[in-house]
Amino acid sequence: MTLDLAQREAHWRKTRNLMVVHLVIWFIFAFVVHWFAPALNNFSLFGWPLGYYMAAQGALAVFVIQLFAFNRQQHAIDREFGVAEDE
Repeated sequence: MTLDLAQREAHWRKTRNLMVVHLVIWFIFAFVVHWFAPALNNFSLFGWPLGYYMAAQGALAVFVIQLFAFNRQQHAIDREFGVAEDE
């Protein structure tokens, strides 16, 4: 299906906004959480200091979950505009 210019712009706007939100989340868990790791170490999770846990496991878990969430959200946007791939 071919989209007209207004539909293409709306599709790209939603896709761009989704991408920006996920990049901000990625930045927070890749850098910001680690910058504050010493302060986070005052708390513990499963017996480990929270700063260490977020660096070793937490951020990686968030990244994997984020990949699946992004895929699902982008597929919903594509279906909304009728450009989703056949399943």
